[in-house]
Amino acid sequence: MTKALILGGTGWLSSRIARRLLDEGAAVTCLARGARPVPPGATLVVGDRTGADPYAALDGEWDLVVDVSSSALQVARAVDELGDRAARWTFVSSVSVYADDETVGADESAPRHPSSRAEDADYGAQKAAAEDAVAALGDRALIVRPGLIVGEGDPSDRFGYWAAAFARAGERPVLVPPLAGRTAQIVDVDDLAAYVASSRAVGAVNAVGDSIPLADMLEIVRGAAGHTGGVREASEEWLRARSVEYWMGVRSLPLWLPVDMTGFMTRRNKRFLATGGALSPLDATAARVVADELLRGVDRPRRAGLSRAEEVELLAELE
Repeated sequence: MTKALILGGTGWLSSRIARRLLDEGAAVTCLARGARPVPPGATLVVGDRTGADPYAALDGEWDLVVDVSSSALQVARAVDELGDRAARWTFVSSVSVYADDETVGADESAPRHPSSRAEDADYGAQKAAAEDAVAALGDRALIVRPGLIVGEGDPSDRFGYWAAAFARAGERPVLVPPLAGRTAQIVDVDDLAAYVASSRAVGAVNAVGDSIPLADMLEIVRGAAGHTGGVREASEEWLRARSVEYWMGVRSLPLWLPVDMTGFMTRRNKRFLATGGALSPLDATAARVVADELLRGVDRPRRAGLSRAEEVELLAELE
């Protein structure tokens, strides 16, 4: 039986990885603070990775250790203290480690941001430093670099915003960002969890889906939501003049990127597919996200996007 240790196991992605391993018959231990439950069948070991001795209660060795932390110091410490007890180590990094957001179709050899373990370093620098710590394990290490992760329960609300926006509008119009030349690239959270749980790849892998025009992605979500109203496209200058942000955050239009970021959503996924990665059909993923948004409430407070009231006000001004 495979013995797996998840450093986490209670968050959105890490709990899915734990469940996938359990479904495959693994014995799963989750090291977490214990504020949230672990998946049924997993063993919780309480430990705070910011504490003095977070791994003291862990015994034995593991066939697989999985870490998803965004703290380079946490990742490096885990490798130092547990690395010699793991046959394989998988770290979930991010395409945000890449310094070049303009080159279309870049692969895993693209230059990264300078790495930093400083606590005030930005996300990409921290992930790059964490990658360096894991890479010290040599051919026991897999570094997975997902892009935008989507699926039910997504706490970022980025992809889910569009499911909610189209569902709540019904026969009324929906405001969309500039579409010409923009692309979208996602990975289903369950596809990512399956890859992390089962892949035997070594080195870095871009765990991303196929890149498609943003207009096509929004049309897929629109169809899943049953939206029959029109879409109203606004220019980048018009949106920014009205303090509408791109990509994420409150008062934003998620997935929209500046025109010069042509590489951010066009990463090459050849190695992911060649090493066991699978991609769910986009319409199936969109349908599940729409159902989840309807269940959670399309008008709930969100971490990304516009409220319907904000959207209506902007639409009226756009006319």
